[in-house]
Amino acid sequence: FLLVLLQTCYLLISIGFLVCCGGRIRPERCFVAGPGLHPDVVLPVRYFVIQAVDSNGENLTLSPVKMSRRLQVQISPLKKQEHIRIHVPPPLDRQDGSFLVRYRLYGTVQGGLKVEVHHQGVHVAESPYSLHGPVYHEYCDCPEGDASLWESAMRCPAEEPQILKDFSSFPAIDLRRLRQEVPRRFANRGGLVHYAVVANRLYRRTLGKYTDFKMFSDEMLLSLTRKVRVPDVEFYINVGDWPLETRATDALPILSWCGSTDTRDIVLPTYDVTHSTLETMRGVTNDLLSVQGNTGPPWMNKTARAFFRGRDSREERLHLVSISKKNPELLDAGITAWFFFRDEEKRVGKAPLVGFFDFFKHKYQVNVDGTVAAYRFPYLLLGNSLVLKQDSPYYEFFYGHLEAGTHYLPVKRDLSDLLDQIKWAKENDGRAEKMAAAGQALARELLRPGRLYCYYYRVLRAYAERQTGRPTRHPDMEAVPQPDDPAAACACARALREDSEDKDEL
Repeated sequence: FLLVLLQTCYLLISIGFLVCCGGRIRPERCFVAGPGLHPDVVLPVRYFVIQAVDSNGENLTLSPVKMSRRLQVQISPLKKQEHIRIHVPPPLDRQDGSFLVRYRLYGTVQGGLKVEVHHQGVHVAESPYSLHGPVYHEYCDCPEGDASLWESAMRCPAEEPQILKDFSSFPAIDLRRLRQEVPRRFANRGGLVHYAVVANRLYRRTLGKYTDFKMFSDEMLLSLTRKVRVPDVEFYINVGDWPLETRATDALPILSWCGSTDTRDIVLPTYDVTHSTLETMRGVTNDLLSVQGNTGPPWMNKTARAFFRGRDSREERLHLVSISKKNPELLDAGITAWFFFRDEEKRVGKAPLVGFFDFFKHKYQVNVDGTVAAYRFPYLLLGNSLVLKQDSPYYEFFYGHLEAGTHYLPVKRDLSDLLDQIKWAKENDGRAEKMAAAGQALARELLRPGRLYCYYYRVLRAYAERQTGRPTRHPDMEAVPQPDDPAAACACARALREDSEDKDEL
């Protein structure tokens, strides 16, 4: 059950849900961890994980329906007089003995938060947890001036191999040359946005006909600059589908959401994963956290067939449907929307839409490119099905960490070995299950919301370190303001601290 008690002084949310295991739960042996227990980690949605432990001290690895137990999570301001709205939905059962608790703040809690986790009235692990304030909400414009402190709090990795690889083509970035050549070469290639970050404020101008997707780059850059001071930097983001820079020499550094083996673009996390992270528990239903609690039945109860639903954005997808029709016992594939190959709709047919979470009723998920890399891949990995991924020249920012045959099952570009790979998975069920689990475990780390922010910051820092010339707000650039929400106003203690330090220096 979900019991929500709204009081005038504070919000108290008590959530009951089932915890299932093979033995009696020992609340004091369970552990609770995650960024949602650290006040310095500011995310659109904070979260932490409760790992259930049995009476033998063993972590539970399954969450069956039997032997249900009741957990209660209570989140409230430490100071009773604070009036803050806090939204805490029911915890997500990740079906591996762990539970994901999420909450979104709708205001800054100056006095801090109290987080209590109970199991049948007994505190779990080290509950209650005190997050000493201030605890800032997502729209509080309060950047940390010391980037190293911010990176440490966010658990940013020591390095990102893809960033090192991307910038190996750009030991120096001449801003003067960039301003001259990028518009000349790429202004007519679709959608390009010229950005400048100066004194942690964002400015931009658009180039090309199709720049509506600038709203996605705007929102992520604004969110980042609310959290940490970004070095002054001037750059171009490609908001179209295809990477742009094909030159092997004299290449220009263009930031794109997708890379390819025959281009030199610098890759950022896609607009899809960043937008879903920013809008978690609000404007989207599929995000990097919610998918973890909606992975369908346990492996043993999934349908042992491969599954695909999607639009007609690549010809191989039509071929996939043809394979499915001939081999329905191995593959269920269908096209749900027609745009690129409309003349083929009558022959191939149109399949009804299937909710994304229902994909995971099947053991195997087929990932075939769309116009570029299929942006569903991160979400498929976070499920508990085995992903059969088509070989592709396109890649996202995290692909370099994955190993074919360890984290997913590779399939040839022309899909000629797809049926053989499905048969292998069926005949090697234990190995297939372990591969799916390995991909899921790695994806949980690579696709942490905080790590997306780390990646964006590291790209901009690496760029700023290489640029020559002064980043400038040009006359035709407009300011991109932070959201103006009086209800979410906040007093930034960091700003007050920095002002005080400046005065001390004077």
